[in-house]
Amino acid sequence: MTSTADSPRPVRQEAQRATDEITELAPGVLRTQLPIDLPGLGHVNMYVLEDDRGVTVVDPGMPGRESFTVLKARLRAIGVPLKRVHSVLVTHSHPDHYGGAGRLRKDVGAEIIAHRRFRLWWDPYEPPDIDVEDAPLLTPQIRPNGETPWGGRGYDIPWSRRARLRMHAKFPRVFGVPHPTRRVDEGDRVMLAGREWLAIHTPGHTEDHLCLLDPESGLLISGDHVLPTITPHISGMTRAVDPLREFFGSLDKIGSLGTQMKMALPAHGTPFTNVVERVEHIKEHHIERLDKLRQIGADFDRPATVMDIARHLFSARAQGPMADSETFAHLEHLRLAGEFQCRQRDGLLEYVRVS
Repeated sequence: MTSTADSPRPVRQEAQRATDEITELAPGVLRTQLPIDLPGLGHVNMYVLEDDRGVTVVDPGMPGRESFTVLKARLRAIGVPLKRVHSVLVTHSHPDHYGGAGRLRKDVGAEIIAHRRFRLWWDPYEPPDIDVEDAPLLTPQIRPNGETPWGGRGYDIPWSRRARLRMHAKFPRVFGVPHPTRRVDEGDRVMLAGREWLAIHTPGHTEDHLCLLDPESGLLISGDHVLPTITPHISGMTRAVDPLREFFGSLDKIGSLGTQMKMALPAHGTPFTNVVERVEHIKEHHIERLDKLRQIGADFDRPATVMDIARHLFSARAQGPMADSETFAHLEHLRLAGEFQCRQRDGLLEYVRVS
């Protein structure tokens, strides 16, 4: 008999593989799934919002022919020809969310809707007004050639992924650059599925993350901001001065909606109703992580690099660039609060807790 300790960990909702199931969540609001293969993720939910003009699709999967073929198959199963896709809503600038948007714009002229600060890291063009209005909130922390702001190694790219990156180099030509044709901001109203949705800017996971609420039905398109069983990655590879502070503010913004929210439609995992409770659980997770960093800082008798601290903050299984990146984001939050100090030594940032 296998002991409990030796039993495999249950697969979280977000990691489950995509199925061809189509679920109606509300009149004119359908959930489908597209396959992805990313750490901890096995699918992305593509929501299909129907109206008398055709449909809007939300987060149309990864770039590439394989994903786009599945996207078309899902629409055929619903009975929607591709030419009836009049709009694409992209919740944020990660490839499993924007991948099919440029192709839909290129092939059928679909409008691409995203937040005003939407920007792809490889796209040289800034969103309108970003350097003027948001300058106090942003600092140039993204470095060329995979270098990190804390001086650690950049992301090692396994040979198996290099072929995919070569394909992505052709992405703008083959699939079209997903430049939004409509940029929305906090409080804007967006007509989708024959109803008016409220745009809610929720930075933290990315600078440009966008949620939408339909006050009438209580549906919340929550993207990666609020997921059912995992917490979104808070990256240190961002231009935000304090992405964790922004994330806490965004969680409070969603939590304050209270009973207006009847159901969250996440980008991964199953739609859920306990939105406020889930917001609090996610906040508690990061508060516990900050407390653990304080304890690690108290235990260290010397300044330590981000990589050294990450080895104590994350499990051995979770070590790697993403752990370093999130550790840096949390350390910067504490440094800005005056709880840690930072110095540079031999090209590496080192942190020490303030006594």
